[in-house]
Amino acid sequence: MTQRLTRRGILASPAALAASALLPATRAAANGPECVKLEVFPVPAGDHPHDVAPAADGKRVWYTAQHTGALGLLDPFTGSIERVELGDGSAPHGVIVGPDGAAWVTDGGRDEIQRVDAESREVTRFPSGRANGNLNTAAFDGDGVLWFTGQNGVLGRLDPKLGDVVTADAPRGQGPYGICATPAGDVWFVSLAGSYLGQLQFRDGGITTSELDPPSSGAGTRRVWSDSKGRLWIAEWNAGQVGVYDPGSEKWQEWKLPGDAPQAYAVFVDDVDIVWITDFGGNAIARFDPETEQFDVYPLPHASGKVRQLLGRPGEVWGAESGADHLIVAQTVCPGP
Repeated sequence: MTQRLTRRGILASPAALAASALLPATRAAANGPECVKLEVFPVPAGDHPHDVAPAADGKRVWYTAQHTGALGLLDPFTGSIERVELGDGSAPHGVIVGPDGAAWVTDGGRDEIQRVDAESREVTRFPSGRANGNLNTAAFDGDGVLWFTGQNGVLGRLDPKLGDVVTADAPRGQGPYGICATPAGDVWFVSLAGSYLGQLQFRDGGITTSELDPPSSGAGTRRVWSDSKGRLWIAEWNAGQVGVYDPGSEKWQEWKLPGDAPQAYAVFVDDVDIVWITDFGGNAIARFDPETEQFDVYPLPHASGKVRQLLGRPGEVWGAESGADHLIVAQTVCPGP
C-alpha cells in the first residue's frame, strides 16, 4: 500500500532557511568548499530515517523509515513524500537503487530483501532464510547480483534473475555492516564488531571471504565505499578515523577526524573522489580531500542529528538525520561567476 504526504512550503520554513544558509567549514580547501550548502527536508515524526538512495529519475530520493516499517520517496522540489508500507514487523535498514531502477531494501525486521518497483511500487520479497539476521546493507556487483550483510554474523547473495538467495556465516561472528562494489564490480564489506575489511566472492555455489585488518587495532570498521580507482574508504567508528585500503598496492592509510571525540559512522566518495564522512561525536558532516589531506567540517542543523549513511549523485550528497526525522543534502557544486 502506498500513501502520499504533501508538505508544502517546507523550504520557506525558518528551520529550512537556516539549514540552507552557507555553513562555515573549519578549513577552506583550495577548490572552494566554502560554498558547500546543507539543506534539510522533514519526514513524518517517528520515521527514524536510516538510509537514503537518490532515485533513478535523477530528482527524487528514497529513504528507509526504520521505526515505522515503510519506504519513503521524497520530492525535494515540492516537499511531497510518498510512502510504501513494507509489511508487519518491518524495520528497513538499507536502501539502494539497482541496475533495473528499482529500490532494493534490506529489512532487518522481516529478515528479507525487498524490491520496490520504481513505477508500480509493487513489493517483491526475497526471504533471507536467516532468522534474526539483522540485515543491514546491500550492493550490486558487476554482474547485477546483489550482496548483503547482516550484523548478527550473516553474509548473503541474491541473484535477481533466478531469485536464489545464498547465505554464509561471517568470519569472526557478529559485525558485518557496510558493503560496496568497486568500479570493477568487486564486492567488499566491513565488520563493525570484528573490525576488519573483507572481500566477497562466489565459488562452487558458496560464498567465500578474505579478511584484512586495518592498522589501528579495534578501529570499529563501520561503513565502506570505493573511489573511482577502486580504493576502499572506511569509516572507523571506534578510532574516530577515516581509512583507505588500496588493493593494488596493498597499503593502508588512516586520518583522525577533527574534534575532541570524533565517531566516524558513514562514508561516501562522490563523483570527483572527495570523501564524505559523518561524525556522531561532532554532530557534523566532514569533507576530506585526499589530495590535500585536509578536512572541512559542516555542523548539522539539528542537535543530535545522527546521520548514519550517505549516498549521492553528481553535485549532491544525501543523508538522513535519524535523530531529527529529516533528510539532509549537501550541495557540492559551487555556482559559476
